[in-house]
Amino acid sequence: MGVEQKDFIVAIELGSSKITGIAGQKKPDGSISVLAMVRENSSSFIRKGVVFNIDKTAQCLQSIVKKLEAQLKTRIVQVFVGVGGQSLRSVRNTIGRDLPPDTIITQEMVVELMDTNWNLDYPDQKILDVAEQEYKVDSHLQMDPVGIRATRLEGNFLNILVRKTFFQNLNRCFEQAGIKVAEMYLAPLALANAVLTEAEKRSGCALVDIGADTTTVSVFWKNVLRHLAVIPLGSNNITKDIASLQMEEADAEQMKLKYASAYTDNSDIDPTLKYSIDPDRQVESQKFIEIVEGRMMEIIENVRYQIPDEYYDKLLGGIIVTGGGSNMKNIERAMTISTRIDKVRIAKFVITSINSSHEQIKSHNGMYNTLLGLLAKGDINCAGNGIDSQGNLFADESKQQPGQSVPDRKPRQAYEKETGTIRTQQEEDLAAQEAQRKKEEEERLQREEEERKREEERNKKKENSWFNRAKRAIKKFGKDMVSDE
Repeated sequence: MGVEQKDFIVAIELGSSKITGIAGQKKPDGSISVLAMVRENSSSFIRKGVVFNIDKTAQCLQSIVKKLEAQLKTRIVQVFVGVGGQSLRSVRNTIGRDLPPDTIITQEMVVELMDTNWNLDYPDQKILDVAEQEYKVDSHLQMDPVGIRATRLEGNFLNILVRKTFFQNLNRCFEQAGIKVAEMYLAPLALANAVLTEAEKRSGCALVDIGADTTTVSVFWKNVLRHLAVIPLGSNNITKDIASLQMEEADAEQMKLKYASAYTDNSDIDPTLKYSIDPDRQVESQKFIEIVEGRMMEIIENVRYQIPDEYYDKLLGGIIVTGGGSNMKNIERAMTISTRIDKVRIAKFVITSINSSHEQIKSHNGMYNTLLGLLAKGDINCAGNGIDSQGNLFADESKQQPGQSVPDRKPRQAYEKETGTIRTQQEEDLAAQEAQRKKEEEERLQREEEERKREEERNKKKENSWFNRAKRAIKKFGKDMVSDE
């Protein structure tokens, strides 16, 4: 008797401290039931969110998928993946076109600007995604310029870049592991969709995700991503600083969790108080506080620096802090003092209703918000065949039941996809083919036009030759003679 087939989404997040895989089922009411979750340590092959050992990462991914399949009793045919890490950054770009008088802007004109922007070449960098900003129509800013009469159109874009080698390494990991990627998402945008309210994104806010090795800052205004940056500092830096007091990092992590505070008022510091490192050693609380606050303030100062000045006074939604580092005591107070933004919210959990028996999820500590955001964004069934009673996880694909394999999604052009979704390799290849076809068509039309002009020139020379002039003169003389008679 076979195992009952399921429909579920599988998402994988590659973090600096752990790789986590999760499977969930979406319910008609919009809630998600978590069916399985697996996490494994990644600190030996991922640094600051970037893969540096492909073999070990591939082995870890294989292990995670096998363990998920064992819990689900169902094969996994594809997964959704979040892309983040230190190499992510945003760059603004403007593309402009002068138009003939009384031109009405069409969708084709807008798409042409988008294509030109997408085809920009950044040395060693790849455009992962583009967030459309406003369009400048003559001297006015518009979100949608189509149908407006103008003599000049400018498109303002925020290009999200990643180091080409880092992105290639990430793709190789999944290829080597034999895991099909259904879709890749920008992890910071999947997180933003999961924890920010529409009001916060519309009125302006800064989302600060404090992870183990990195802190990601995403700035929104009028529902549009305005800036994205990844700071190479995280909560692990605090742990390492504490470890400088001559202790193991594991002990330093425990002391951080037990005693650390992002801000302590001077009147609350007891110069005689000491914290125990182990049964034989202690550290002065004042020294411990200085170490923790020093590093925490450095992280927050970098966050403040990453909020563009033009949006700083527009953040009516304030600062929203999430990630594992958001659990530190008094972090709201530290944020307010350093950034001078009074409105600070800690996003301990996602907005979507999640049903789970896993303690890590139920603890609502902000550590799994990105993973849950990726799960919520996934929209293609990842389930394959059920596993037989012998526990065979890798049954022959030819035995896949009808309707269980998921066909490839129709390739989309860059301007057809939702912001936050990264084009697959298939779509990249399609875009390259389309660009080549367009180039060849333009070259063909140019050759035909040049040939037409040459033909006209030959006919003109032939028409003006001595023989043809004489022939026309004789013909005219004959007509005149007949006319006179």
